[in-house]
Amino acid sequence: MAQQQASALSSFFNNAKPYLAMISLQFGYAGMYIICMVAFKHGMSHWVLVVYRHAVATLVIAPFAYFFERKIRPKLTLSVFLKIAALGFLEPVLDQNLYYVGMQSTSATFASAFVNVLPAVTFILALLFRLEKVNLKQIPSLAKVIGTAITVSGAMVMTLYKGPIVNIVGSYAHGGSHHSASASSTQQNWVTGISTLFSCIFGWSGFFIVQSMTLKEYPAELSLTALVCVMGMIESGVVALIFERDMSAWAIGFDSRILAAAYSGVVCSGIAYYMQSVVNKVRGPVFVTAFSPLSMVITAVLGAIVLAEQIHLGRY
Repeated sequence: MAQQQASALSSFFNNAKPYLAMISLQFGYAGMYIICMVAFKHGMSHWVLVVYRHAVATLVIAPFAYFFERKIRPKLTLSVFLKIAALGFLEPVLDQNLYYVGMQSTSATFASAFVNVLPAVTFILALLFRLEKVNLKQIPSLAKVIGTAITVSGAMVMTLYKGPIVNIVGSYAHGGSHHSASASSTQQNWVTGISTLFSCIFGWSGFFIVQSMTLKEYPAELSLTALVCVMGMIESGVVALIFERDMSAWAIGFDSRILAAAYSGVVCSGIAYYMQSVVNKVRGPVFVTAFSPLSMVITAVLGAIVLAEQIHLGRY
């Protein structure tokens, strides 16, 4: 009897691991949104942050990849290399830089809320690339279609409608900050924020699609993560040198800027890429993105308390 209970508990835990992994990542992402927003307010360049972020991720992940997958690492073919180069561009260069621009143009809470569109876009791309099948006679497929329609509708509401302020505990604790936030909001480029966030979502979705394809040829998650981080560091470094002409932007002190690079590098690049690749390999890209709306709730609470952001129904 005890053995059966232990076996059932072990089976339950194994089935729950993908869910627990993706849920825990949303807490990690929420922390990154807040920390990076603080770093940007201290003058950090998002171009530089992406480079340092992947440099940190490479230093953390590469040793584990070398020792743990030394005997099982597949051969790096030209096809795999090109896919890794695409992964390094889609997520580190395209998605992250556009996301940071969108977040600076709107708010941490609005940007995280916009990520709700990610599962819908990923689902559509997965259908186009035949990574996902739909049978409207089955409840799971029907739920995905309905969920896609809801998330797209939600994105339109966020874009076009600005409702009343939502009173979150602590959101009025810094009343003086709200006046400055309201004054500075007139300078925010809403059109830029929305367009860059839309573009970033397509880049992020494309990353998961290409990641799923790459894992079929190169099923070594740690090594793939390390290679993506290296490629992301190189590609984002080239882009940063082109767009960030101020060399002083590369100097960071022991403040929120180095914390943003270290935290996002370890948690949201190194650990996240690895966990996502493991779950993507087993459950597919749509499952990986299905939990992204959770980060909006966490970020909304943290943004109201830490950044004194006003939370509106709909647009910021």
